[in-house]
Amino acid sequence: MATFLKANWEDIIMVNYEIDPEILQPFLPKGVSLDLYDGKAYVSLVGFMFKKTKLFNIPMPWLGTFEEINLRFYVQRKEGDKIKRGVVFINETIPYRLVAWVANFLYKEHYTVVPTKHFMAQLEDKRQIRFEWLLNKKWNRILVETNPLANPILPNSLEEFIYEHYYGYTKIDAQTTEEYHLRHPSWQVYEVLHDAIDCDFAAMYGEAFSVLNQTKPTAIFVAKGSSVEVDWQRTRLKFTDERH
Repeated sequence: MATFLKANWEDIIMVNYEIDPEILQPFLPKGVSLDLYDGKAYVSLVGFMFKKTKLFNIPMPWLGTFEEINLRFYVQRKEGDKIKRGVVFINETIPYRLVAWVANFLYKEHYTVVPTKHFMAQLEDKRQIRFEWLLNKKWNRILVETNPLANPILPNSLEEFIYEHYYGYTKIDAQTTEEYHLRHPSWQVYEVLHDAIDCDFAAMYGEAFSVLNQTKPTAIFVAKGSSVEVDWQRTRLKFTDERH
């Protein structure tokens, strides 16, 4: 199967918030349901580095390394006896207009473009990672300090739930959903020692998410990351009745 995107995703920070499931219902694509952990719905504010990006195996030397900030939530779709666990993006923010245009044009994604920057330092006893993005003349940020050593994700943990969703779902319209598959190994994670989050959720993602401005994260995780591949082929799912 042809690979549309191949890149390294590195230093993947997940700032995870428990959220009222009703807030997510208007963004839920047809044919999928919310994926819950211990009966709770979560959204994640994510910051990570895109590196060594290739489209159809063609390197992008000038546009191949950049920061991405996104807000996502977790869903599942039943296909016979199989349960496909995936994510839905509220918005994905990057600094390059061309990359955003390609993703939005080809796949009806929700990319927006704002200035971004990052800082990373590897110290003897800790690592420092910071992602920032400019919105309404104000720099928002995700900052963490972690243990320098990464460890495997614990089975059945919230970390495993957050990181191990291998499908993406896009709401095309009220009756149409697109499904795509991404591949990467199970990631190792760093223990978070300190964090500082400054995000205007209402300005960034809409008034529906303004409640997160006053919500403390349930947990913050940082994964080492790896090479990631996203398939070119997408499955378009068309639904015509309320039974799906």
